[in-house]
Amino acid sequence: MRLLRLEVQGFRSLYDITWTPGDLNVVIGPNSSGKSNLLKVLELLSLSARGEMGRYVQREGGIEPLVWDGSVSRVRFKIRTSPISPDRDIERESLTYSLDLARLGKTSAYRIEHELLGNYYRLEHGETDQPFKLLERTPRKAVVYDQQEQGLVAPEESVPEEETLLSLAAGPFTANRLISLYQKEIAGWWIYQDFQTHREAPVRQPGVARAETSAAPDGSNLVQVLHTLYASNRQFKRDLNAAMVAAFGDDFEELVFPPAADQRVQLRVRWKCLQREQTMADLSDGTLRFLLLIAVLANPEPPALIAIDEPETGLHPSMLPIVAEYASEAASRTQVILTTHSAEFLDAFRDTLPTTTVTRWEEGKTVLRVLSGADLHHWLQGYTLGKLYRSGELEGME
Repeated sequence: MRLLRLEVQGFRSLYDITWTPGDLNVVIGPNSSGKSNLLKVLELLSLSARGEMGRYVQREGGIEPLVWDGSVSRVRFKIRTSPISPDRDIERESLTYSLDLARLGKTSAYRIEHELLGNYYRLEHGETDQPFKLLERTPRKAVVYDQQEQGLVAPEESVPEEETLLSLAAGPFTANRLISLYQKEIAGWWIYQDFQTHREAPVRQPGVARAETSAAPDGSNLVQVLHTLYASNRQFKRDLNAAMVAAFGDDFEELVFPPAADQRVQLRVRWKCLQREQTMADLSDGTLRFLLLIAVLANPEPPALIAIDEPETGLHPSMLPIVAEYASEAASRTQVILTTHSAEFLDAFRDTLPTTTVTRWEEGKTVLRVLSGADLHHWLQGYTLGKLYRSGELEGME
């Protein structure tokens, strides 16, 4: 399931934007122009599908810091996605999910004012005056529809004001299995914005030995993920070994996972020239970040969407073509969104041209522009994306 269109109103600097991403995306623009806010929207939507929106808003300090200029009274999100099954007709069976949050007065509290998941094809083509609804929620009513559009109304007191109906309606007893599948897809998005690598970071500690295949947003379970995939999936092991050799040379031998105390497992890197294996405490921040990126991008079972904020952070320029290659390959299996400030990283996309989005700051609001058309292709006959970025032509291109 791919994200086809994103509309946001009133969220942080995203006062009123519409975005149409591709399969492989890079988002560029100056500092504080709104790149990271795009990822924050995706994070909020994913958390809301898990029933964790109230916790997210509380962690951010309430609704006031999340609304544009701390002043608007409503935040609106709307996403259009391709069908969950890849063999279905994208236009006819795409799904649209909208979510409106209303600020309660001047406080930092909020409630969900409106929520709707449905198929808009018949409405958009004049066949009906209503979309085919899977669920709909207002302040006084929450309805889940079955495949015959028969509605099941939830008792008013059973639906919390701060959590989405999508997160509540999904489950083994839902009236419509499509709701559960959709919720699982959105809840499963991987968003990486704050990978911690300092000396006391959890990623540098032994992890509880359990099977895990998806890295947490902060990378805290990277040891467990690498242990699971490296030991159980031969292709992943080959891909990671190839990436490490490309980055560090033939001196790299393999990863090893000796047991630690209390049912925990360690990660160590074995080098051909050294008798002693390097522990996680010995590894540089850049090596840890590189391992996380490969664990995410080479994952054999990726989610519907992967978004990474500034993957070039902490990496030597020679690693950037490797990350670009793995991101390009991952985009054949999932949707990839990368924000970057690095011209060298843009230069690394030589064989696969990503959908390039430029963010700009105008009067306190983010403006988005997806670069396309003959002008871009003309420039790329003689220049790379990175060279255009350095020259300033890329950000000024229409």
